[in-house]
Amino acid sequence: MAAADTATPREEDQHTLFEDAQGLLFGTIMCAFALIPLRTLGLITGQIAGFAVLVSYVTGWSFGAIFFVANLPFYWFGYKRLGKKFMLKTFASVAMVSVFAEWFPTLASFERLNPVLGAVIFGFATGAGLLAIFRHGASLGGIGIIGLYIQDATGFKAGYVQLIFDACLFVAAFFLLPLPMVLYSLLGALVVNLVIAINHRRDRYIAM
Repeated sequence: MAAADTATPREEDQHTLFEDAQGLLFGTIMCAFALIPLRTLGLITGQIAGFAVLVSYVTGWSFGAIFFVANLPFYWFGYKRLGKKFMLKTFASVAMVSVFAEWFPTLASFERLNPVLGAVIFGFATGAGLLAIFRHGASLGGIGIIGLYIQDATGFKAGYVQLIFDACLFVAAFFLLPLPMVLYSLLGALVVNLVIAINHRRDRYIAM
């Protein structure tokens, strides 16, 4: 999942601690809930979340544990590039998604779910969750942070780093999952990225 937009807000526009807490709670709940239809259908997504889902399918290991551990190496880069506050909020967000993603399937399930609808539900719910997380000064870690770090060091665009990672992830999925599931997964990833691209704009919104 993508890294947050790092536009600096005006002092009077900054969120309070309570506003940050409810925003991150909303965002992580939405992202974790979105994983229910995704995993029910056997689909994947991009970034570290997609990597964790794919590994969980292949190994049977817990998605939450894989997602949490896979993000650990990236916090140092997040601290260096975006600061302590961003890193702590991101760590908390990743931890909440890791816990919620394992808990929520015990509370809700889908007995019948069309894969197109499931992919779209995943995309919209994840997009809404990520918007909230980004606007409260955090991300869900991973490749987006590395992308920003590489961009600072070399000038190579962060978006290209994320695109290359996702391309490799989906190529691997073609060898591990049925072709229709990969295509539905691409639909879900497209919806997520459209929601973010259309709604997360510095010229319209202040990114906290």
